[in-house]
Formats: sequence, structure tokens, C-alpha cells
Amino acid sequence: QVQLAESGGGLVQAGGSLRLSCAASRRTSSIKNMAWYRQAPGKQRELAASVNRSGNTNYADSVKGRFTISRDNANDTVYLQMNSLKPEDTALYSCNADDGIWSYWGQGTQVTVST
Repeated sequence: QVQLAESGGGLVQAGGSLRLSCAASRRTSSIKNMAWYRQAPGKQRELAASVNRSGNTNYADSVKGRFTISRDNANDTVYLQMNSLKPEDTALYSCNADDGIWSYWGQGTQVTVST
């Protein structure tokens, strides 16, 4: 089992930056894939970014070039660096861990980008 704790959300002006953190209760080096999803009000949850155990990353087209996902296996934490934020990035951001058998979710952290 994996417990995930997100932090780093908040209110930021358009063009600003935030860094989200997801601390895992298990060694991230043992987790097959970790990802950040987001869900805006009235919309379906979507993948923002993911990183696998080999360090390969995947990004939604809408965040490419602005967001960077990274794994810190020494501290069992995954980060999402978000730059050049836009109002349309406003959403609840949730961390996901997939160990190849089970999928685990954190409670989420709210990101609000004002104009």
C-alpha cells in the first residue's frame, strides 16, 4: 500500500509559478509509475504529467514546455514544477502512484490561477 501526501498548491497570478510535492509512504524507486492528474470544475480528470521508474516522462499537450515532473527517489517524493501558469490551469491536482498492481491516490491540492 502507498499513501500519498500532496502539498504546494495555492493562489497565484497568471504567469507565475508553483511547485507541487507528493510525498510517498513507500520507496518511490519501487513504484512503476507516478503521475499528476488534475480536475477542473465541471470537467473530467486529466493526466497532466507522468514519470516512470526509468525516468521517462509524459505530458499533456496543454502543459508541455511549462510543467516539469521529476522524481526524487532519495526522498520518496515526486514534484511538479509549474511555470507560466494560466487561468485554465486552475484545478485540483492529485498525485497518483501505480505499482503495476494497484493504483493509489492522494487527497489533492488546489491550484488557482487568477488573471
